[in-house]
Amino acid sequence: MIKGYRDFYYNVKDMSRAIQFYQDVFGLKVTYGNEHWTSMIIGNLSLGLHGTEGAAVPMTPRDSHGQHCGGTLTFHSDNIAEDRKKIENAGGKILGDTDQPWGHMLIFEDLDGNVLKLMNPKS
Repeated sequence: MIKGYRDFYYNVKDMSRAIQFYQDVFGLKVTYGNEHWTSMIIGNLSLGLHGTEGAAVPMTPRDSHGQHCGGTLTFHSDNIAEDRKKIENAGGKILGDTDQPWGHMLIFEDLDGNVLKLMNPKS
């Protein structure tokens, strides 16, 4: 029987570099880690980082709205502009930024090209 979710994870080429990115940008805390797997937590979300043993992470089709296949983790942000600066300063790549009546959305890549989003919903 399914009792909930365990984690959401991304593949990463360099584990220590990826950990530093997620700590610097989002303030995630490491709860477990070795050279192959790291668990990090923010709120009630467990984010996993799975090492590729140095292999590059394959790119998926994407555009300014996000990736066209696979899952995408969306974080809630109350200050997209401030968080954008953190992402850029940590080496992340901005793919798109849209401010619509339903909310402000920032689409970006981490250091390995994994696609994530920030959203600040309106109302």
